[in-house]
Amino acid sequence: MAEKALTVTALTKYIKYKFDEDRHLKNILLEGEVSNFKHNVRGHFYFTLKDDGAQISVVMFKSNAWKVKFKPKEGDHVLVRGYVSVFEKSGSYQIYAESMEEVGLGNLYQAYLKLKEDLEKEGLFDEKYKKALPRFPRQVAVLTSATGAAVRDIINIINRRYPLTKILVYPTTVQGDEAKHEVVKSIEAANQNPDNDVIIVGRGGGSIEDLWAFNEEIVARAIFASKLPIVSAVGHETDFTIADFVADMRAPTPSGAAEIVVPDKVTLLRDVARLRSRAYDTTSRSIQLNQQALDRLLGRYVLKDPTRIVMPQSKRYEFLHDKLRILHPSKRLSQSHERLEKLTYGLHRNYKLTVLSAKEKLQKRMEHLSYVNPLNIMKKGYTLVKKDGAIVKSVDQVSTDDMIEVQFYDGALRSKVLEKKKGDS
Repeated sequence: MAEKALTVTALTKYIKYKFDEDRHLKNILLEGEVSNFKHNVRGHFYFTLKDDGAQISVVMFKSNAWKVKFKPKEGDHVLVRGYVSVFEKSGSYQIYAESMEEVGLGNLYQAYLKLKEDLEKEGLFDEKYKKALPRFPRQVAVLTSATGAAVRDIINIINRRYPLTKILVYPTTVQGDEAKHEVVKSIEAANQNPDNDVIIVGRGGGSIEDLWAFNEEIVARAIFASKLPIVSAVGHETDFTIADFVADMRAPTPSGAAEIVVPDKVTLLRDVARLRSRAYDTTSRSIQLNQQALDRLLGRYVLKDPTRIVMPQSKRYEFLHDKLRILHPSKRLSQSHERLEKLTYGLHRNYKLTVLSAKEKLQKRMEHLSYVNPLNIMKKGYTLVKKDGAIVKSVDQVSTDDMIEVQFYDGALRSKVLEKKKGDS
């Protein structure tokens, strides 16, 4: 008799039954680090609980999730209480959590925060070091796994949006112990190619361990040292790595990076069409306005009778000619010469009158001075008496035997006082 085979469903149900009946699995308290955390739209929590040796999937339904007093995140160290059972559809076992408490941050997440803090203090995240992306790149360097979905998405989107841009893929290991060295090597190689204008570096989503190469310090410093602008496209929109903070721009996904680095040809063509239409409208309007202005000019009387244009200019010419004749240099020179002769005559006349007047005044003053000149008075017999150079005005100024000087109009003599009389005595 042939042995009857079990169905997959039957085996899975049996295994589930064993899990559910094991009293040791009905109420367990498990400690570990949160990884790959997801909070879906229905309010359920899905994540992985791990330690250094193993990991297990955890589900926490909304009925219990809303009671959690903190917001779980990647790297949290937690205590989970619940039961272990089998999810039949996938044949996987997992913990159905009923409560969760925070213990502390996991080792990887602590290392991530420490490096982030150190590099931020050093200035590697500063906006002043961010390089602008080229608007129309000739060639984009893509640093990622050559076999992953990320590279296909980037190539497809760039070719669709802006087929003029060339794409150069640098196959790079983006997960595992050697990933950090390969990422650094690819960044350096991309910078050495003069045809590259911008670099996309990244990979698809994953746990914090999967993305860890982009949290390594040597990768951060290679990105900072790059001469070409770098767009970081690591993981999903909710995943943040050190590379995202150092890069010149962060994209939420690899597909988003492709949309950032190249313009959209549809938008460009639409802009060109709009500018072309605007240029046509502007040119047509300008031609129309100029034609209207020309018609108005052609309708003016001056163009119908050109002599009317010449006549005012002719009259102005005659006026200027007469004015020039009046203001001719020879005319003005003759007038200036006549004026100079008049001024010269007036100057000589005034000079003679001034000198004559001055002579008369001098003569009168000399006559007046002669009247009061002491010498003229002394001619009549008057003298001046001096003692020690000073004029003697009173007999009280001299004494007997004093030597005095008697000044006549024509000379002087020295005398000695023999006797002094005062008054009428």
